Amino acid sequence: MEFFLCVLGVVMIVEGLPYFAFPERMKEVMRAVIEMPDSTLRMIGFGLMAAGLVIAYIGRLG
Repeated sequence: MEFFLCVLGVVMIVEGLPYFAFPERMKEVMRAVIEMPDSTLRMIGFGLMAAGLVIAYIGRLG
């Protein structure tokens, strides 16, 4: 559980960094995301989940 909380904290830092550093640019990105078709967002989401799974698997091997 301790490791999970550390990982969750790091993820929150990484996720929050662009909003803190570039708030105006993030608003533009959000507008672009709203205009994307659902199928494109699904493919991006699937790709990110697959990459995360591979990274977690590689991390567990080492």
